[in-house]
Amino acid sequence: MTPKLYIVPTPIGNLEDMTFRAVTVLKSVDLILAEDTRNTIHLLRHFQIEKPLRSYHAHNEHKTVEQIVELISSNKSVALVSDAGTPAISDPGFLLVRECIKQNVAVETLPGATAFVPALVNSGLPCDSFVFYGFLPQKKGRHTKLLSLKDETRTMIFYESPFRLVKLLEEFKEYLSADRQVSVSRELSKLFEETARGTVDELIAHFTTKTVKGEIVVVLAGKEEKSSEKLSLRDRY
Repeated sequence: MTPKLYIVPTPIGNLEDMTFRAVTVLKSVDLILAEDTRNTIHLLRHFQIEKPLRSYHAHNEHKTVEQIVELISSNKSVALVSDAGTPAISDPGFLLVRECIKQNVAVETLPGATAFVPALVNSGLPCDSFVFYGFLPQKKGRHTKLLSLKDETRTMIFYESPFRLVKLLEEFKEYLSADRQVSVSRELSKLFEETARGTVDELIAHFTTKTVKGEIVVVLAGKEEKSSEKLSLRDRY
């Protein structure tokens, strides 16, 4: 393999979403960096990949970035994977990519799985213009960020914990409106995949009555969504 940093997306659930090219790269590099080696080892075993594995996560990335860049500069090929999806999208990776570019170290990003794209397309909300917010701040800056969403006309995408989903929907009701259209996708590509669509009020009622599990993607309509295009929660399943 050419000495460079390879950004390799991994399945967000269904292992069949792994690309042939991703498997080939992981089998060929000198080192694989993993967000959680305990999770990644199962993926590697499934595809019969035997390569050195090293932890690279939010708690050590600042300390290890320079070491990794030096390793690649010494003629080694390195692949970065996250637990699921594309590295650097609400996961570690940005700092390493930035430092590689700064040091003129080649970076190659493979196309592949990421949770927000299927959730956006499946929402039925406009896909021509959207903004990805990832996880909103939990404390400092959350109020300001929510206020700033009020006049956003593009479709908005968020990641959220299942334990905080109802709270987020209630904040949408408080800061935006109860009848704003929203879509919630969970367990994408997995056995119990679900997408619920409707107004903020409808989805609050829906998720308040059930135990929510799995990874969550919330897609919220922009300010210009027309009421004539709205469908009830029942109609949009």
